[in-house]
Amino acid sequence: MFRFLIRSMNDMKLRTKLILSCIVVVFVPVMMVGVFLTSELRHMALENALEQTAANVERVKKRTAEVINVSNDISYRMSNDSRLAGLANGQYETVYDVVKAYKDYPDIKEYIRLYKEITNIRFYINNKTLLNNWEFIQPTSAIIRSKWYQTAINSSGLIGWNYIEDERDHLPYLSLIRKIDFLNQHNIGILVINVNGRMLDSILNQETFETMIVDEDNHIVSANRPNRVGKTLADISFDPNVVDKQSGRFQAVVDGKSSQIQIEQLVPASSLNGIRIISVFSIDSIVKEANQIIVLALSVVAISLVVAIGLIYGFATFLSNRLLRLSKHITKVATGNLDIALEIDGKDEIGQLSRQFNAMVVSINELLIEVQESNKQKVQIQSKQNEIKFKMMASQINPHFLFNALESIRMKAHLKGEKEISNVVRLLGKMMRKNLEAGNRTVMLRNEIDMVRCYLDIQKFRYEDRLMYELLVDPAADMAPILPLIIQPLVENAVIHGLENREEGGLVRVKAELLGDMIHVEVIDNGEGMVRERLEEVLQTFGDQEDGEGNRIGLRNVHMRLKLLYGSEYGLDIWSEPGIGTRVQFTIPIGGDSAYV
Repeated sequence: MFRFLIRSMNDMKLRTKLILSCIVVVFVPVMMVGVFLTSELRHMALENALEQTAANVERVKKRTAEVINVSNDISYRMSNDSRLAGLANGQYETVYDVVKAYKDYPDIKEYIRLYKEITNIRFYINNKTLLNNWEFIQPTSAIIRSKWYQTAINSSGLIGWNYIEDERDHLPYLSLIRKIDFLNQHNIGILVINVNGRMLDSILNQETFETMIVDEDNHIVSANRPNRVGKTLADISFDPNVVDKQSGRFQAVVDGKSSQIQIEQLVPASSLNGIRIISVFSIDSIVKEANQIIVLALSVVAISLVVAIGLIYGFATFLSNRLLRLSKHITKVATGNLDIALEIDGKDEIGQLSRQFNAMVVSINELLIEVQESNKQKVQIQSKQNEIKFKMMASQINPHFLFNALESIRMKAHLKGEKEISNVVRLLGKMMRKNLEAGNRTVMLRNEIDMVRCYLDIQKFRYEDRLMYELLVDPAADMAPILPLIIQPLVENAVIHGLENREEGGLVRVKAELLGDMIHVEVIDNGEGMVRERLEEVLQTFGDQEDGEGNRIGLRNVHMRLKLLYGSEYGLDIWSEPGIGTRVQFTIPIGGDSAYV
């Protein structure tokens, strides 16, 4: 990676390097400091908002408690009021008696008049002789079946806080609900006191962040945001993972926005349940100023960067023009123009390079002719040597058979009804024709495989059932160019040296497949194989400069042709194990034969 960076830097123009160095040395540290400071500013803004939210929620909780404690105190007084017990359980014979009893008990009206924290008081009592006057009410069957009424009956005198509808104006209120036991009369009543919602709203309206008061059923009792009151938390897309949390600080999604939520629970004394104060603020709204500062800082840095790059560009242009002139003269020399001289315009490093350039041109001009002549002679010698080697190797592999004589024999055998012999002679003749046609040009892989198939069919005629073979050729590789007579010698070597002396015969498998831009060929037999020492002797013959009497001409010939055509890194790989068999393989590039003529 480091070397890649160094190479990339070396490939850049001087002007680009100067601009890049200015960015790296100056603006990157500035950006790092700016990002750090703005992120800290963003973090501080969030922390301050969280602290402010906690303080606000605590203040709202305290003021809300003051409001609802008024209802609590009134309920305590009424639960211990003997006059209320007498009125609620009295048996009245006339309407006049009921009206007089109501007139003698003005306490409910006085409570409503004296305490602005409440809006209404009603008392549900099962007394058929009483009249409904919105203060004393006979409970209907619907009221008796309601959840809040049943909860109050089973609450053992504890106070409940619920958001319920007032029958008089059909509006919901946060209400204190309390069962009052009349032990002497063996009767009970349910006291309901409506908390003044406008006072709760006035408390919340003083808060900066969105704040709500919610009952235990997640009804929004009061809020400082319009159109929230009367809805449930689910109605405002409150995060379901937080909706039932009783207290704490949470990060969640509200109305599709990532938000911080502070929840505090308020449970008044002697209460069965309570209410929750929930404060919500959008993180984006809190960090908005910090984000604006970040944008402003980035804008200033960007403008400064543009101005600095412009100045550096002008300075770099002045400096690089001299280098560009030197580069143009070097380009002329590269194209073969050696009759030039560079004008020296300074004593700095560039001027020094100019003097060295002029000296170099003089030296090149003197040596070029000599070098060109020497290279030309070397190329000619090498070309002749390769041509001689190719012809010698081809002569070893391509013996000239008497094709016409074979064709005559085939026709005679065919006329006499010897179809099997005729077919073998035809295959042999086809092989001979291919050998005669094989020159220094490449052939398609499928033609070479066709040669292999002819050879194996001829050998199968000879060995009959002792010889089996498989040709596994990738169809995608059929048209790939390959050296002629490069696979058939490997197959011949497998039959003769691997299977000929094996009584039970064996299998020869030829595989050819396309691997990316490479052709991979394997010739595998399950014959006698070779011991390690013999395999090393065979491999050693590949490095001999001349063909010895005992060398395996076919394998060595293929190995050398592969190396001469495709390069020294290519050639045959051989694996062999006694009693298991031998595998000969090679891999060559597609198109590697473009220089082969």
